[in-house]
Amino acid sequence: MILSSASAAFPGAWLVALAAVVAYAMAAFPGRAQGRRLPAALAVGVALHGVLLVLDISGIGHEGGGARLGFGPVLSLTVWLVLAVHLQESRLVPVPGVRRVLALLGVGAVLLALVFPGESKLHAGSPWAPLHWVLGVGSYGLFGAAVLHGTMLDAAETRMREHVAGPPRAFGMPLLQLERLTFRFVEAGFVVLSAALVLGALTTPQWRWDHKTIFSLLGWAVFAALLAGRKLQGWRGRRATRWLYAGAGLLLLAYAGSRFVMEVLLGRGAN
Repeated sequence: MILSSASAAFPGAWLVALAAVVAYAMAAFPGRAQGRRLPAALAVGVALHGVLLVLDISGIGHEGGGARLGFGPVLSLTVWLVLAVHLQESRLVPVPGVRRVLALLGVGAVLLALVFPGESKLHAGSPWAPLHWVLGVGSYGLFGAAVLHGTMLDAAETRMREHVAGPPRAFGMPLLQLERLTFRFVEAGFVVLSAALVLGALTTPQWRWDHKTIFSLLGWAVFAALLAGRKLQGWRGRRATRWLYAGAGLLLLAYAGSRFVMEVLLGRGAN
């Protein structure tokens, strides 16, 4: 199945993927390259990755055409959104260590989407379905950015416990500023996810309590509890980030996880 999916991509998609992987690899393992070459390589990788996503999701790069929403393209798009956010932030606060990790994630995401493009095509049961999907994936990206910043926050707090000298900073950013930024992403993601769920409930022809619905609602409830706990109880630090990771994990299971089981483990398209 993997080979049949991968071989469905026309050679142009493979060339774009190869160029994106090379650019990401240059950002992750720059050798002696310094200065502007590192962010430039990452920017080229993100741009090529975006082109590949258009080919993957639209179906232009595959035989038969039609929009494809397999777990590979969805995860790839989520990683791309996080990379795009980081690319903008790095203009103000360079974070070389995070750049390397994200560049490696970019390599994995590109290859994953190419090998697992998704067997089933997107059938829009409602004219609002594309907007519902965009909002859902947009919330994935926002929560992904929140998770990235949450891990940076946890790492900074660990260093503080080790009594590192100097003012409380995280990857060149004041700790409180990083914390505020983390939860701004959570708040934005929560708003977008809420809009996606409401739109889906209002426009779906027949409501179904399937795995996607249950995990999405559970993820929404976890994020609602996190924001309420932070506002009412002042949740901070690892207590808050654990809730963040739990909510993000539930959302990952809601769509990408279920698609992985159906497409890869069971060998058939997901509904």
